[in-house]
Amino acid sequence: MGSRMLSYAEGDDSHFLEACSLCSKSLGHNSDIFMYRGNNPFCSQECRQEQIEIDDASDKKLRVSLKKSRETNKKSAKSNVQTGTLLVA
Repeated sequence: MGSRMLSYAEGDDSHFLEACSLCSKSLGHNSDIFMYRGNNPFCSQECRQEQIEIDDASDKKLRVSLKKSRETNKKSAKSNVQTGTLLVA
């Protein structure tokens, strides 16, 4: 097998530790690499923290959007309910 690195999907992912996922700064062979969410490398704690904050903001926006969508769907479902009396002869 040699020194070839494999990703989770068994594909060639041998270049994923060459650059920071946020700022694209080259990652040195003898420098610290800060990982986040599996295989996302960062050159510093600051870059990793910035990505965490970006992801948190995106997640929050998505949750708010989904909540609004659910509320709209509930209102729509309520307005489609028909009331009245059914007479059967």
